[in-house]
Amino acid sequence: MERSQVPEFHFIAPIANVGSILKHGILSHNRAARLSHLDISMPDIQQRRAQKRVFGGLALHDYANLYFNGRNKMMAKKRPQHAELCILRVVPDVLDLPGAVIADRNASMAYVLFLESPAGLKKLSYEEVFVRSWICPGDEFRQRRLGGAVCAELLIPHKIDSKFIFGAYVNGQLSLSKFQGVCPSLPCAINSDIFL
Repeated sequence: MERSQVPEFHFIAPIANVGSILKHGILSHNRAARLSHLDISMPDIQQRRAQKRVFGGLALHDYANLYFNGRNKMMAKKRPQHAELCILRVVPDVLDLPGAVIADRNASMAYVLFLESPAGLKKLSYEEVFVRSWICPGDEFRQRRLGGAVCAELLIPHKIDSKFIFGAYVNGQLSLSKFQGVCPSLPCAINSDIFL
């Protein structure tokens, strides 16, 4: 993948948390635990992440994480909550933050590669990270690979300052009204496709 193919990063969040995120930044799991917030993470995934350490770096829970592609397996699993969620849009400059690490798939998965950023972009396949569907009937290996790749992550130690957030996506008009009630100053657009 080329750097020019990464126009933005995505952070899936409850609309109710946006005010806090704009005040404190996008925090690592461990730092977010110190604040009152609505947690939409999946407990089984968080248990796996709690056991992981980034090679040569910190515990995985000490990184704030962004997706290259918010249209991914987590978003699909959160379908019943779509009206309450947003995707925060983060500038690609975060690739250059000190200690930034690229995970070539969901960072909780076995065999994940942790790569130095931004050089590690070269190891990612644009076609796999931005695949429209990771469902491959009859090919479980490919389905598992694509399901992981579509959840590739950028990991930043501890926090991502809110100055890197430039906008948001929501699923529909009701969500847009909720978002504008919480944060009228941050540009927000309806993008139902990314909410699959």
